[in-house]
Amino acid sequence: MTSSLLSGIRVLDLTNVLAGPFCGYQLALLGADVIKIEAPDGGDLARQLGADESLNAQGMGASFLAQNANKRSVVLDLKAEAGRIAFLALVEGADVVLENFRPGVMERLGLGHATLRERRPGLVYCAISGFGQKGPLAAAPAYDQIIQGLSGLMSITGDTRSAPLRVGTPVCDTIGGITAAFAICAALLRARREGRGAFLDVSMLDATLVSMGWVVSNLLIAGKPPAPMGNENFTASPSGTFRTAEGLMNIAANKQQQFETLCDQVGAPALKSDVRFRTRASRKMHRAALKELLERHLAVHDAATWELRLNAAGVPAGRVLDLSSALAHPQVRHRGLLHALPAVLDGRSELTVTGPGFQVDGAPVAPTRPPPRLGEHTQEVLAAPGDGS
Repeated sequence: MTSSLLSGIRVLDLTNVLAGPFCGYQLALLGADVIKIEAPDGGDLARQLGADESLNAQGMGASFLAQNANKRSVVLDLKAEAGRIAFLALVEGADVVLENFRPGVMERLGLGHATLRERRPGLVYCAISGFGQKGPLAAAPAYDQIIQGLSGLMSITGDTRSAPLRVGTPVCDTIGGITAAFAICAALLRARREGRGAFLDVSMLDATLVSMGWVVSNLLIAGKPPAPMGNENFTASPSGTFRTAEGLMNIAANKQQQFETLCDQVGAPALKSDVRFRTRASRKMHRAALKELLERHLAVHDAATWELRLNAAGVPAGRVLDLSSALAHPQVRHRGLLHALPAVLDGRSELTVTGPGFQVDGAPVAPTRPPPRLGEHTQEVLAAPGDGS
């Protein structure tokens, strides 16, 4: 069921596509009343995005469905006076305004933070953008791949032959969204304690760089620039991806005892006394040779067998799965991460979405209301702008 951690909190979500809507979804899962304010000319662009063209044609694209459950949709034309008046009425009963326009757009609409704060002094206003509200790139358009490139993330993804390489999911958008949700929750706590609102300036570039903490600190503190290492772990060896008789597996034998246990488990105890592999530092220097020798011994069993055997012995190991296999994994199912919702969509009556990456009081957090059609809740929300859902 939906968590009640943010029960009584109302969020006006003006965001579009991914970082902002993902943030709003986290808040909605925690019980906030998230009202999605959409333009009349099609609403959130994500309504038209996704791998199923029939859903896109309905304005309910898979990209939109992924992160808009538990929200209500209100259509307002903020470029028109009537739309702005209606929005300002909603602000008077809101706790949070969330937007991801380019800097300056809300001010040009007459709905900037200073204006809204006059109406609602305790308002938490969160602006998500690619580069932040000020600086030489503030006005530049930002998409996930642009941030991946500018942050240096692509430069260390892949190996020496394939880097720079884009990460296979829009990770900068989702990191930006989670960062915003975290900041909003902290600002709400202060607002409840002191009655003082906040202006939160969330930069996707900043958030991405923060998430790269270890490689950033190695450069800033240790003076060692990162390098693309593919599936190898730069902190230890043997730690990375290894071939088996069938399938790939990840092994993270980062500690000395784990390395020695791994050698015993694969039937290669002599590797423990090999001068090239005796210490953590020497193993990192000779990681290629060590990997080749270990893969010879790993070739006697498949990845599933090794996963069970090594984990039982205290050596962290796991198969490399595709997404379908990961979603069907018994651990994921046990945690209750996936949730089925009724869907009033042509050709289907149900859709499956993810909850958040945590449980509350020992129970999964689940959406209870399907993603809204464009403007589905306009009449009910505008009829009582100060009431919750």
